Amino acid sequence: MSVVVSFRIDKRLKERMEKLKHINWSEVVRRAIEEVVRREEAKLREKDRARIAWASLKMDELRRRVEGWSSVEEIRRWREGRGR
Repeated sequence: MSVVVSFRIDKRLKERMEKLKHINWSEVVRRAIEEVVRREEAKLREKDRARIAWASLKMDELRRRVEGWSSVEEIRRWREGRGR
């Protein structure tokens, strides 16, 4: 289903567009909007990947700071504590 979207343009630009009647301006606008949306969504995905990579590096950094700590031993301690 389609919806109608309206926007304003400069009067002079509209006059210039009217001289080019062979161009389907609705299609031009649709394609332009689709391209901008696609490009912006790609940027967001890239930012998400960058944030995930940063978080992974931070976790590795934090994990290295705790000497003598064993995740296996910690899990066992928690599991044994639940059985009581």
